[in-house]
Amino acid sequence: MKKYLSPLSVSILLILLFLGFFLSKSNGDPLVFAEIGTRFSEAKPEGTEGYDGQFVYYIALDLNPKVVAPLLDSPAYRYQRILLPLLARLLSFGQHNLIAWLIPLISLTAHLLAIWVLSKLIQSYKQSKWLVLVYGLWVGFMLALRLDLTEPLAYAFIVFAIFAQQKEKIALSWLFYGAAIFAKEVTILFVLAQILSDLYNKRWKESIGLSLIAILPFVIFQFWLAENFGTFGIGSGGALATAFEWIPFMGIFRIGEYSMLFLAAMLVIYTPAIIIPVGWGMGQTVNNWIKGKMDLFSIGLFLNAFTLLFIPFSTYREPNGTFRLLGGLILSLLLFAAKHNHKRVLNYSYLYLVMNVFLLRL
Repeated sequence: MKKYLSPLSVSILLILLFLGFFLSKSNGDPLVFAEIGTRFSEAKPEGTEGYDGQFVYYIALDLNPKVVAPLLDSPAYRYQRILLPLLARLLSFGQHNLIAWLIPLISLTAHLLAIWVLSKLIQSYKQSKWLVLVYGLWVGFMLALRLDLTEPLAYAFIVFAIFAQQKEKIALSWLFYGAAIFAKEVTILFVLAQILSDLYNKRWKESIGLSLIAILPFVIFQFWLAENFGTFGIGSGGALATAFEWIPFMGIFRIGEYSMLFLAAMLVIYTPAIIIPVGWGMGQTVNNWIKGKMDLFSIGLFLNAFTLLFIPFSTYREPNGTFRLLGGLILSLLLFAAKHNHKRVLNYSYLYLVMNVFLLRL
């Protein structure tokens, strides 16, 4: 029995049970994962809102910008995450009835592969393979799998890119980094970390190559989005999103303007999950830089932590959205702590699994 017990097998079992529960409740209808609302699907302003996964489904059904735009709350912002709907469309060979199945299957396959690859990375730094469960069962990824969202695919490609980089498969890592950005734009923080690491280590050709292969196509794509939708895709969120903040963590504290009780409840959650890890991560990485230890993982952790200081109120007021966003922090924290042997932080990271209690609300 022991030889079959691994982080991957445990993840497969728990994730399939989790997703299978909702699939059985819907009598086997895969659209349960898309959370389709009538506001967009039936053009009813007062209809049900649904959730973000419905936009992935709509884009996969018809890639034509003019056709799909009325079905999206913020067309350019949603369309820029083109990779998952594009893969589902291609693999369906035009069979629309397959798309609803392919979207969750692609995400699940990518996530499980990422768990396996990340366990190899963590073990290469002489750390416990079981730490990968912090990533694999993170509530943000579980929510994304449940709701047909793009985070599992996007961060899977980041894991693949880092692994390829470690194996000196440089050109392959560039392709993986580029794919990650087209799955979800926030992963560009890891791409920037790799470019900065290359520059710091005077790997000029590598930094230029990654910029050309991963960054430039996405920049060109942004202009294509502006031409077709009238605006760039990069922004702080979909419909009803507020702007990025200028004061650190003001996006959290602004919750108090609406409800001090809700702010207090969120601080109980966000303090150990975000505020303390962000403070520790930025402090440790800067300390490493002062000592001349500037590597990919320290830059990646700093960028992911720093960004969370200025995230909009519209994200922080919604725990589900916040948990999904934290995938980058979780990944960068695990890699940095594993490489630099921060045992206490690695042990504390298991506490992130407590956040899965929020899955009971679904």
